Amino acid sequence: MTQDTTLTEPKIEEKTLHPEQARTEFKERLKATIAARAEKWESFRAAQAEKLSAARTELTEKIETAKAERAEKKEAAKADAAQVSIRGRTARKVVEVANHLPVLGHMSQNGELQARRNEREKEWKCPEGYTLIHVDPECFTMELLRPAEHTEETGERFVILQLHGGGYYNRIHNTYRDAAVWYSECGDGMDVLSIDYRTAPEDPYPAALQDALEAYQWLLEQGYSPKHIVVAGDSAGGGLSLALTLYLKDHQFPLPGGIVTMSAWTDLTKSGDSYRENFDKDPIFGGSRDTLVYKEGYYAEHDPADPYISPIYGDYSGFPPMLMQVGEREMLLDDTLEVAAKAKEAGVLVRKHVYPGMFHIFQMGFHLFPEAEEAWSEVEQFLHIVRNQGSGTAANTKKEE
Repeated sequence: MTQDTTLTEPKIEEKTLHPEQARTEFKERLKATIAARAEKWESFRAAQAEKLSAARTELTEKIETAKAERAEKKEAAKADAAQVSIRGRTARKVVEVANHLPVLGHMSQNGELQARRNEREKEWKCPEGYTLIHVDPECFTMELLRPAEHTEETGERFVILQLHGGGYYNRIHNTYRDAAVWYSECGDGMDVLSIDYRTAPEDPYPAALQDALEAYQWLLEQGYSPKHIVVAGDSAGGGLSLALTLYLKDHQFPLPGGIVTMSAWTDLTKSGDSYRENFDKDPIFGGSRDTLVYKEGYYAEHDPADPYISPIYGDYSGFPPMLMQVGEREMLLDDTLEVAAKAKEAGVLVRKHVYPGMFHIFQMGFHLFPEAEEAWSEVEQFLHIVRNQGSGTAANTKKEE
C-alpha cells in the first residue's frame, strides 16, 4: 500500500477589502505621509532659521568687534599722538619705510645691509677732548675711549663696558663709537671700552660670551674696581650684558656696579607674546621672518634656552642695579619686561622704562627726537647713581614706568 507523503499547504483565506474601506485606508495613509512630510519641512525650516539666526548673530558680532577694534585703534592713535613727539613719529615712519623697501628693506632686516655699510664706512674721528686706545687681544679687538685730561688713577675711575648690538651677526661700527662718546658724557667723563666681539656664522656661541668675559677680566687687570664698571648693551649686546653678568655670578667673579640695556634681546627661543602681538607693528623686524631675530646660526647646535644664550631664563638673585629701556612697538618688548619682572622678584633694584610708540634701539637717534634724548638723560641719571652713591644705595632705580 502506497502512502501519499505530499504535504498539504494550509489554505490562505484571501481578504477582499470593500471599496469604501480601501478608500478610507488610502486616505489615512495619505494623511500620514503628508503629515510626516509637513513635519520634516517644519523641522528643516526651523533648522535653517536657526542657522540663519546664528549667522546673523555671528555677523553682528564681527561687525561690532570690527567697530570696537577701529575705535580702539583710533584711541590708541590718539594716545600715541599725545605721548609720542612729532619728530619721534616721523623717525618711526622713516625707519618703517626703510626696513620694508622691496630690496633694501629685506637686506636691512636680515643684517646684510649693515654688514655692507660697515665695509665702506669712513674712518671714525675721535672727537676733541678724547683719546682712543686700540687694544688687540688674540681673537678680537677693543677700543678704550677716555677723556684726554683725566687725573684719577685707574682704580678710582669709572668705566663702561659697551657690548654692541647686531643680532650676534654684525660687527661694531661708527654708530657705537658715537654711542661711546654719549656714554662717557652721560657718565661725567667715564671711560668706555667698546669691544668688537666675534660673531656668527663664522664664530657662533660661545665666542661672543668668551670675548665679553675676556674684556671684563682685562678691565679688572688694568685696576678698575668691579663696582666702578657698568656693563651696557643694546639689542643682542643687551642680552650679552645680562649673559655675561650671569656667567660672572655663577663662576664667583666680582660683579659690576650696574647694567644698562636698550631693547635687549634676551629670549632667542622667541616665546614672548610680543613676538606675535607686535609682529605687524615693529618698524624694524615686523612683517617678515627673514630677519636677524629669526636667524639661528648664533647658538648653532646649542640649546637656545641656555641662560647664557637667552638670559631670560637666568637667575637674577644678587644682580647689581639695572636700567632697562625698551620701545612699546618692539617684537622684543617682552624680552625686557620678563627679565625686569624676574629681577625685581629676586630683589634687584630695577629701573624699567617702556617708551610709548618707540621702536627697536630708538636711542641711537641720539639728539634727533625727544624720546632718544630722554633715554640718554635717563642713562645719565642712572650712571650718576652708580658713580656717586655706589650700587648699594641706588634705590632710586627701583621706580618703574
